[in-house]
Parts: sequence; C-alpha cells; structure tokens
Amino acid sequence: MKKVTRRRKAKASPAHLLGLGLDNADGHKRLTSAEEFTIVGGSEETHGRMTETVIKTFEALKSRGKTLHGVEPRELADIIAKSTPR
Repeated sequence: MKKVTRRRKAKASPAHLLGLGLDNADGHKRLTSAEEFTIVGGSEETHGRMTETVIKTFEALKSRGKTLHGVEPRELADIIAKSTPR
C-alpha cells in the first residue's frame, strides 16, 4: 500500500517596505507608517521624498493589479525607481 503524503502550503509571510533616512540634522523624529510600509528618519525633504515614492509605488502596483507580496523583486525595483521624485 502506497502512503499518501500531503504537503502543507507554506504560509505567506507578510511583505513590508521599510525606508530609512539617515540625513537628519534638525533633531526631529520622523515616522510615517501604514499597513505595508514604514518610513523612519531623514530630513524633512528626504522623509517627504521617501513617503511620496512609496505612495506612488503602491498606486503603480494597484494599477497593474499586483500586490507587494505578489510582485517580483526586479519589477518592484523598477516601479520604485520610476516612482521616485526627481
């Protein structure tokens, strides 16, 4: 008799983007957080740019019908690069 084994599906780990700004010299502690991203630190300008980048990134993912968990790393990197304000 052949033994039937069932494989358990691996539980999907949550995906989360983390932005870390290291150029803060004004003493302010900046933190912006949402369900799928956290941005910590940075100058006011850097923190704002990172926040804008992440928001545009999630808009682009939504328009492509993808989620952070389901997008390939290279595609995500391209989206982030295109979403970064110049």
